[in-house]
Amino acid sequence: MIKHINDLKTWLETKIIGQESLVERLIIALLSDGHVLVEGAPGLAKTKAIKTLSEGLEADFHRIQFTPDLLPADVTGSDIYKPKEGTFEFQKGPIFHNLVLADEINRAPAKVQSALLEAMAERQISVGKSTYKLPELFLVMATQNPIEQEGTYALPEAQMDRFLLHVKIDYPSTGSERKILELSRDEKNSKIKAFENPLTQSQLNKARAAVRDVRMSEQVEEYLVQIILATRNSEKYGGNLSDWLEFGASPRATIALDICSKSLAWLDNRNFVTPDDIRSIAHDVLRHRLILSFEAEANGISSDQVVDELLKVVPSA
Repeated sequence: MIKHINDLKTWLETKIIGQESLVERLIIALLSDGHVLVEGAPGLAKTKAIKTLSEGLEADFHRIQFTPDLLPADVTGSDIYKPKEGTFEFQKGPIFHNLVLADEINRAPAKVQSALLEAMAERQISVGKSTYKLPELFLVMATQNPIEQEGTYALPEAQMDRFLLHVKIDYPSTGSERKILELSRDEKNSKIKAFENPLTQSQLNKARAAVRDVRMSEQVEEYLVQIILATRNSEKYGGNLSDWLEFGASPRATIALDICSKSLAWLDNRNFVTPDDIRSIAHDVLRHRLILSFEAEANGISSDQVVDELLKVVPSA
């Protein structure tokens, strides 16, 4: 099973050049059964990454372009009146797919965000008095453009907390840029092969069960918990941390850090978690869950710097 997942990861890296971290985080989200928020400039293969992932799975994919005039029904679906029968029939919206790309999610108004929040949190949507379950395999990858902020809506904290990971990506290196050019030419000439054995949902469920069985010692578990507690009791550590943090991470962050570090260990072919696994994934799990103080924002302190400080002051196991 681990070989099949790693084969999928390797194949994705041949098609998504220079974004190894994004590919790994998507695989971790898939194994951890969570959603991903990806932030990066236009043209960095965000859309291509999730679409290509769907090609390596027995799963369907749909892209929703978020715009200021989008309505909740455009995402969830709505009741359609049938004149002949004199009844209403629910017509499913694009949210009823296994992998959903919420492109430029921060361009949609609050009502749409609320509908998406229910889908992400409860794996269901409500229309009128009826509730409809979403597919068992359901992953939302949302994107944000950090450059252009005009006509955007800040995502509410409750919705941000529902994202398992918040991944930031940057421009590829010089070598990767050349490989991207070669890949573009090869794709136009149909030289790129499809993934031969797409991962079935049954295989994915077995992989998820294996991830949950990865062990975590009491010492490593204590380290994980102390990192989260340090975000809420930052005054205990004094210095910069207490000045920078207004509100800490929720228990959902503890759960996310646990399952993501287990996924990371499993991908490394280990059945136990190390402190390095926790440190490797901490920024992506915590950066969107920390509320910074006015002083931190005024001084241009980022949430990544706060996580750096956290990992520095909390003693490892």
